[in-house]
Amino acid sequence: MIEFLRKKFIKNYKNVKDEKVRTAHGKMAAIIGIISNFILFVTKLLIGIFTFSISIIGDSINNLSDFATSLATLVGFHLASRPADKEHPYGHERIEYVTGLIISLIIIIIGVVLGVTSILKIVNYKQEEIDFILLKVVQFICYKKIGKIINSLALKAASIDSLNDCISTSIVLIGTIVILILAKLSIDVPFSIDGVLGIFVAIFVVISGIKLLKDEIDPLIGVPVSKDFVNQINKYIKKHEVVLGTHDIMCHMYGPTKCYMTVHVEVDSRLDFVETHDKIDEIERNVKDKYNVILTIHMDPVIFGDKELDEVKEVVNNKLKEIDSKLEFHDLRLIKGNISKIIFDLSVDYNFIYSEKELNDIIEKELENKLNKNYKLIINFDYPFVE
Repeated sequence: MIEFLRKKFIKNYKNVKDEKVRTAHGKMAAIIGIISNFILFVTKLLIGIFTFSISIIGDSINNLSDFATSLATLVGFHLASRPADKEHPYGHERIEYVTGLIISLIIIIIGVVLGVTSILKIVNYKQEEIDFILLKVVQFICYKKIGKIINSLALKAASIDSLNDCISTSIVLIGTIVILILAKLSIDVPFSIDGVLGIFVAIFVVISGIKLLKDEIDPLIGVPVSKDFVNQINKYIKKHEVVLGTHDIMCHMYGPTKCYMTVHVEVDSRLDFVETHDKIDEIERNVKDKYNVILTIHMDPVIFGDKELDEVKEVVNNKLKEIDSKLEFHDLRLIKGNISKIIFDLSVDYNFIYSEKELNDIIEKELENKLNKNYKLIINFDYPFVE
């Protein structure tokens, strides 16, 4: 059904990396939720009114809140698709995360309310009505599948909300069946079985809501970009003849599809500067067209033919490999003078065994011992910005 709806209502539906296609998927999922929750609300409300059942009327109000959640999802995707403006130069895509944040908070609130209600069921036992489960299962499948297709945290939160409804409703059903069986066997139960089960469901709902809340907060604070995605772009950049190497890659996601990236590219210092710059500009344009990434490249000239510089590089490289084979340095410069300065960048993990000062002192001492010359060493430490 999902595939049929995608083909029917979304143009170029397979290109989910495109912002417009992605938004169309999100809106379609939200509309499905709006329609199904509205049907549940009206149906349960009418049944509750005609049967004078307060519990069914109360449950219809729960579906009305789900209707509002689906409406919020639709509005969230619509606002997130708005173009950049003066107040928001990076666009509005992060509104989708805010929508998911709201849904996560609603899930936590529902979990707390369910817990309180379950406790009251135990204190004041009464038989519950059987809810509608099938439509909620359809909602869950729809949200989950489309959320996975477009990698949407907001739809993931909506799918968990629908799943929680399925579970809580199933608990009501199980409790009712057990009570009917016990009543048939003339066994008295002094407490609400579904109330006890409801407490466990409430705990599950609250925990899932807290996990979702974290998932939504993380991208707002800033999380590392997928390593595979960065490697694809880095590999493409390195394919160009003018590029000797790359380092200092930084990525910033301003929404699920909007990525800004900066990278330092090593080039031969002997090449014509203007021609090299033109080629670098071309790489930036090609990356934008191919990967929809706004790329900024900083050129680092690599000097060849300087004997002292080559000796320094060899000593630094050997010592770093001795300490840890994974250590990599780049952009090494030698500023000659009475006390020559050596400056380079070093990529390390956050939990590296040595502090920045300790590592600086180790390399500085090694240079002095191997080259019989005092150097002032300045290391710029780089920490990873990708997974």
